[in-house]
Amino acid sequence: MSADRAALRRALERGEREDGSVEFKERLTRAVHLADGRLESLVAQMRHRVLSGDGEATYVVGVTDDGGVAGIEPSAFSETMDVLSLIAEEADAHIDDVRTWGVADDGTVTRGETDTDGLVGIATLQEGAVLDVDDDHIVVGTAGHVDHGKSTLVGSLVTGDPDDGQGGTRSFLDVQPHEMERGLSADLSYGVYGFDDEGSVRMDNPHRKSDRARVVEEADRLVSFVDTVGHEPWLRTTIRGLVGQKLDYGLLTVAADDGPTKTTREHLGILLATELPTLVAITKADVVSDERVAEVEREVERLLRDADRTPLSVERHGVEAAIEEINEQVVPVVTTSAVTMRGLPVLDELFERLPKTGPTDGDFSMYIDRTYNVTGVGAVASGTIRSGSVAAGDELLVGPLADGAFREVEVRSIEMHYHRVEEASAGRIVGIALKGIGEADLERGMVLLPRSADPDAVREFTAEVMVLNHPTRIHDGYEPVVHLETVSETVSIHPEEGQLLPGDTGTARVRFKFRPYTVEEGQRFVFREGRSKGVGTVTDVTPGG
Repeated sequence: MSADRAALRRALERGEREDGSVEFKERLTRAVHLADGRLESLVAQMRHRVLSGDGEATYVVGVTDDGGVAGIEPSAFSETMDVLSLIAEEADAHIDDVRTWGVADDGTVTRGETDTDGLVGIATLQEGAVLDVDDDHIVVGTAGHVDHGKSTLVGSLVTGDPDDGQGGTRSFLDVQPHEMERGLSADLSYGVYGFDDEGSVRMDNPHRKSDRARVVEEADRLVSFVDTVGHEPWLRTTIRGLVGQKLDYGLLTVAADDGPTKTTREHLGILLATELPTLVAITKADVVSDERVAEVEREVERLLRDADRTPLSVERHGVEAAIEEINEQVVPVVTTSAVTMRGLPVLDELFERLPKTGPTDGDFSMYIDRTYNVTGVGAVASGTIRSGSVAAGDELLVGPLADGAFREVEVRSIEMHYHRVEEASAGRIVGIALKGIGEADLERGMVLLPRSADPDAVREFTAEVMVLNHPTRIHDGYEPVVHLETVSETVSIHPEEGQLLPGDTGTARVRFKFRPYTVEEGQRFVFREGRSKGVGTVTDVTPGG
């Protein structure tokens, strides 16, 4: 048995003992194991196992009572996890982790998740209910030219550690392939930290999933950072990061040794065009003279004024002024160094005190940003909750599918920053495991809504459009890519007056080229094609089409 299966081997070797924390289950079903009388017995059994394991129990699923590997179908494994979760809820416990292996026809356990028909798995249960998060949580979208210290700055913020001058803290924020493969994490953000009554709550090592979960559990206020890409060729990905999430604030980095660049202007334009309250952090102040820092500060202030925004130097006017004044027009500027930690306490205070932005009440809605399939769990949709709240067991609609239809689904479980939660509200970055649909049927740009909603599949809408840049003019039928919420789709634009020149604002019909989406009046979007860029606001929606 390989190291990959060592945990399963150890659990089987420990076996089911009367005073032990290991329990063998071949399978659990709603019809049999949630019936009156049987449920109470299973709850008592789980409490005993958790108590015997000093707060932790191990349930081995897909094995017989004597520890023989039987393997069960993926659908049966999924139902077993559902039932186990309900039993755990009654027993004041929760499922903390699930690992699965394939089982060949001859009963041999195979490496990882394979194409075999059978599964065997280990569910680790922890004492206590799932985390109920009801704190103030802001989401910050970061932007800036490559090598302008964006990831290094955030790395130092979330860990509290100074950089080594070589971008060491930046490595904490690299996306790990195994995290992406796990699927359920919904780790759209690349860093999280928070605050409690005693001060900051930071990660010791962001590579550890348990460390992020600890921050979520301990902090009264959370700050999540959503990364964007600094390379000019990947501007589309940057737009996706800034437009596709429910962000509260933007954080634009400008390196003191380089100053504002073309990419800086591009990113600032996107932040401001989407009316996102923004802060500017001048980074790398330790590598240049005070005179150079002052020069870059003046360049940044000119850049903001050219964009009809008012710069506010936090160093001159203070944190209180920044908190009171920040909005779509006023942009606080902070000079920082991740090496000397200059300016980081100022950012801490800002992020601890800045208010949540935008409406958070109303019915639940979430545009899907990524989709995964997790064996034993099923299809997972991740994204940032736009409004309302969602809880495990809720019945939802997801869509529109390619044909414009919406599918009824059920929330199997919710996870945030590697921590299972019972409920999540607007602004949360979550992964939602869905029952009733396969991952192959989910796509980025779809929306999750309450079952009672009556959504339209929109193929065409009317918008007020402003052309920021174009080499000539936009004619009828012009085809850029529109970024609206998490939708990234080619459209055709039909100006009411027949054409739009650079700098013009006018009414236009916008039609999705390939499939419908859910679009609402008032939503803002960015469109881009080559060097052409513009922004718009949805003013009227045409269902169907």
